[in-house]
Amino acid sequence: MYQRILLPTDGSEASSTAAEAAVTLADQFDAELHVIHVLEQGQTATDADGVNAPARGGEEAVRAAVESAASSGVEATRRVIEKGTSIHQEILTYTDKHSIDCIVMGTRGRSGLSLSRAVLGSVAELTLRESPVPVMTVHEGTVIDAEISSVLVPTDGSECAYTAVGHAGELARSVDAKLHLIYVVEIGQVINGDRVERLREALVEIGEKALDIALDKVQSSTYLPTETSILAGPPYLEIIRYAEEHDVDCIVMGTHGRKGIRRFLLGSVTERVIRRADVPVISVK
Repeated sequence: MYQRILLPTDGSEASSTAAEAAVTLADQFDAELHVIHVLEQGQTATDADGVNAPARGGEEAVRAAVESAASSGVEATRRVIEKGTSIHQEILTYTDKHSIDCIVMGTRGRSGLSLSRAVLGSVAELTLRESPVPVMTVHEGTVIDAEISSVLVPTDGSECAYTAVGHAGELARSVDAKLHLIYVVEIGQVINGDRVERLREALVEIGEKALDIALDKVQSSTYLPTETSILAGPPYLEIIRYAEEHDVDCIVMGTHGRKGIRRFLLGSVTERVIRRADVPVISVK
């Protein structure tokens, strides 16, 4: 499924976690691992030896990731890239040029030392928004399991969620993992009790149909162990809670959802899940 994996790194704690995730993924799929660092334009400061400090820092970050991969038996290619456009565009250009299947990156980066700060809302978010391939994100507290044995995918019945369901099903099938399909009903605050109940029933019915469609998609070829659930509450909290309670190893989400519904939108539910989940999140455009 994943034949070529890209790890952009800056040597930060989040990047170190991303390196662990990328190596684990590459090992499980026997994939090529590409490790890169993108230098900011104008990074010309030198250290005491007269060497370009940012370039040396980038080389060290890349070397640390490559050595980590080697210790796990994963070979990796390395490159430090001088920024010609924006950092995320350099990442995407490399992705296209080298036929990358998945990008693995941290949601926070190092600040200071003239290195870019890759925080969600900056490099990571821009990469998520524009990447033509799935992006796995982790943060400093993300727990990386040795292998993916269970996958969670929320759906809202939208086209993007439908694409995420397909990707999650393919991922689960390729590693013999169990798939969890969920739909979250969010009613909000309504004063009239009867209206709440009628609305809840209508949304549950919509959720059941969305899950049926998703189930048909993932079971269209061979059988895949799948569990479906309809939950109620704030979507991002329910997604995170379900992942924790069911020992999920990875969450797959679409970056956008139904137009007019405030859910599964990058910057809203997806971003909150990325920030708070204890497991890697794969975002599918």
